[in-house]
Amino acid sequence: MSEINLRNYAHLGDAVWELFIREHTILKTCNTKELHKITTEKVNAAYQAQMLKQTEAELTIDELEIVRRARNLPVPVARRSCQSEYRQATAFEALIGFWYLNDKERLSYIFKKFDEKL
Repeated sequence: MSEINLRNYAHLGDAVWELFIREHTILKTCNTKELHKITTEKVNAAYQAQMLKQTEAELTIDELEIVRRARNLPVPVARRSCQSEYRQATAFEALIGFWYLNDKERLSYIFKKFDEKL
């Protein structure tokens, strides 16, 4: 694994995930309100935590280690947010960021699996 901080992977993964979702929403509607609604339903901690859970069975030992370490990062959580959900989402974002920089083929494979669910 490269020397990039897990928080930086998560930061990048957040952007990559949102772009992936936005690419899908523009194919579903031209209505601005609907675009926003569809995007925000999928770019949030609860949905990302759910996607991580659905993906975990396919992860390698190294990927599971990234998830474990990122999930244990101290994260600021708004009072209305569920901390465990937020930690799962951070782990999901870190994994997406890791794949984006280090294994685009794996990222593409995972995104194709998500395509089926969107």
